[in-house]
Amino acid sequence: MSQKEFKDLTFADDFMFAKVMLNEKLCKQLLEIILEIKIKSISYPEEQKVIDPSYDSKSVRLDVYVDDEKGTVYNIEMQTTNPGNIPKRARYYQGMIDLNLIEKGEDYSKLAKSYVIFICMEDIYGIDKPAYRFENYCKEYGLSLGDETYKVILNASCTELQDTELGKFLRFVRTGEPTDEFTDELLNEVNSVKRNERWEVEYMTLLMRDREKIEEGRKEGRKEGRKEAWEEAIRKFIEIEMMNGLSREEAEKKVRTALGNLEDNE
Repeated sequence: MSQKEFKDLTFADDFMFAKVMLNEKLCKQLLEIILEIKIKSISYPEEQKVIDPSYDSKSVRLDVYVDDEKGTVYNIEMQTTNPGNIPKRARYYQGMIDLNLIEKGEDYSKLAKSYVIFICMEDIYGIDKPAYRFENYCKEYGLSLGDETYKVILNASCTELQDTELGKFLRFVRTGEPTDEFTDELLNEVNSVKRNERWEVEYMTLLMRDREKIEEGRKEGRKEGRKEAWEEAIRKFIEIEMMNGLSREEAEKKVRTALGNLEDNE
């Protein structure tokens, strides 16, 4: 989650993006622009859907999860950094969506068409294209597998954005400046979200929780760092005693006895 103050959030920040996409009209229009299709209506099973298939599996919190009148499922994720694992994340998310769509024992034909879409601030493929669209194909014959799973990776950093609806949207993601009616509506919705006191409280609560976790991590890191340094010092003392003729067992016993509980007191 971003460490910005609520008033400084932009459309490209995860929290803001998820809230703006709760506007059904804007979310539907964005899907139509990205996928170049027409959608009659969409619905929200739940806000920022969490899929947790079993107690020992990695759960997934999806930024935007909607379906349409045909049952097609759409997952949209805003990605401001490139952690190097986006293709694998897209694969995992799609698998989790499938598990969520079908009950145990049901026929696989019940699986709905699904799209996983990542809006990226960086070009993860490095060829400066605005959109990368994937589906499963047979390499030898160019034959579609027909599993109705699709992945789309958008690149807001593309330097060759055209004056299309998609190009203007990606430019807005990158700059925050609207250049057409749709991006102007997105900016208006961003400002509307910022006036929502309930969402501001929600964001500040999450921000405080994140900062507490970061501080806990720093404390643990410092503690772990001291422990490693102390163990390294002990190893060196043991080596010195061994050079003086003691066996490893004797040297370790002598050093640890001499140091006593200093490590715990550090």
